[in-house]
Amino acid sequence: MSNWDKFADSFFNARVAMEYAPKILDGLWLTILLAACIIVAGILAGLTLAVIRAMGIRPINWLIIFTVDLFRALPPLVIIVLLFFGLPAIGVSLSGFAAAWLALSLVLMAFSEEVFWAGITAVPPGQWEASRSLGLPFLVTFVLVILPQAIRMVIPPLVNRTIAITKGTALASVVAVPDILGAAQAGVSFSFNPTPLTLGALAYLVLFLPVVIAGRWVEARFAWKR
Repeated sequence: MSNWDKFADSFFNARVAMEYAPKILDGLWLTILLAACIIVAGILAGLTLAVIRAMGIRPINWLIIFTVDLFRALPPLVIIVLLFFGLPAIGVSLSGFAAAWLALSLVLMAFSEEVFWAGITAVPPGQWEASRSLGLPFLVTFVLVILPQAIRMVIPPLVNRTIAITKGTALASVVAVPDILGAAQAGVSFSFNPTPLTLGALAYLVLFLPVVIAGRWVEARFAWKR
């Protein structure tokens, strides 16, 4: 058997691929569900914190800044492990899916809060002054004038950060979640052949390549022009 034949048999074994493709497909759907849950929870939480921070209540702002810096500094894998293996010590048990979702949502929350806050502070002060001079209350000015401009400005970096963090769904395999990577690793263990990893890589490519392309389009479409 030539070297190429050995390589093909190891990474592109048709029999192994046919056997484990359904499990990789199941892992793909689970990964999509996990990623969607992370995106919704993380972005909404980040936007909420940024809006609260804009109210200017100093003690609350200190708490928000501390929380955001904490989850930006901790590696996502460490957070997943702490939630999954640490919380049972205080009587709280999370499934692997819940631990991965919560950990990555907290990380996305932290980064998206900073992105939204940067957008809010980037709105020219004249927008505030003009709105308030028309007699608009602070809250109305913020919701109808400042926030829409801030969101438009932060769409490109927010999309890129979201893509980067949601690719961390592969970390869920550490806590036995049968996502793409988890299904692929199980397939390798049972078949003694790395072909399931090849299928897993292709599944991630199918999942995230369109997302990356869409992110590039969004970045060009919503580029802020002053």
